[in-house]
Amino acid sequence: MSGGDRKRVAIVQSNYIPWKGYFDLIRSVDEFVLLDSAQYTKGDWRNRNRIMTPRGPSWLTIPVANGPHDRTIEATRIAAPWVPKHWALLTQNYGKAGCFAEIAPYLKALYDGVAGETKLSGVNVAFIAGICRLLGIGTRISWSRDYAADGDKTDRVVAICRALGATHYLSGPSARAYLEIEKFSAHGIAVIYADYSGYPEYPQLHGPFEHRVSIVDLLFNVGREAPRYMKLLCP
Repeated sequence: MSGGDRKRVAIVQSNYIPWKGYFDLIRSVDEFVLLDSAQYTKGDWRNRNRIMTPRGPSWLTIPVANGPHDRTIEATRIAAPWVPKHWALLTQNYGKAGCFAEIAPYLKALYDGVAGETKLSGVNVAFIAGICRLLGIGTRISWSRDYAADGDKTDRVVAICRALGATHYLSGPSARAYLEIEKFSAHGIAVIYADYSGYPEYPQLHGPFEHRVSIVDLLFNVGREAPRYMKLLCP
């Protein structure tokens, strides 16, 4: 994505089998940093995501062990076996999708590969990296723990951007509520907010159409044509 000396960075917590917008964020930057040193938030996207079923969107949730309220995402442990149940639900709900036969062996290998993983972060990054390979996304992925970054939300993000020599920080639109833009500007870093509007619909097995579901829905329905239904979040 770089042009000249431009370097775009995104810094986001890991999610379980994220939606297509998450992968568009990854492919729109030069480096994607997993912020799993952040606090784990219950009832969020860290350990769950939605798939389409004949009854509408439904959650797939990885069970996590109880822990301190301030534990980090990377310290969060998985509480019980979950892989067979998730794969059975995916097979049940997508077995008749147009590209299930094409995509299932690849995703099944990813599920088999994390069956013994005890940490939520380990599961999430395995799926994120594996699906990036399937989509042809070559962005470098690193961890926030690799950089000295203390302070509040904005200070920590700015410190990572500076360590990476970022000229642009690409953020999800919800961060407008808390990012202190002047702290980026003080270090010559431009902030760009991702625009998730305008996605084209694709042939979805179950309706009515829903964009905000896991990337696996797109993959099972259109296979390796998935990038046609995605977009760069900034040119």
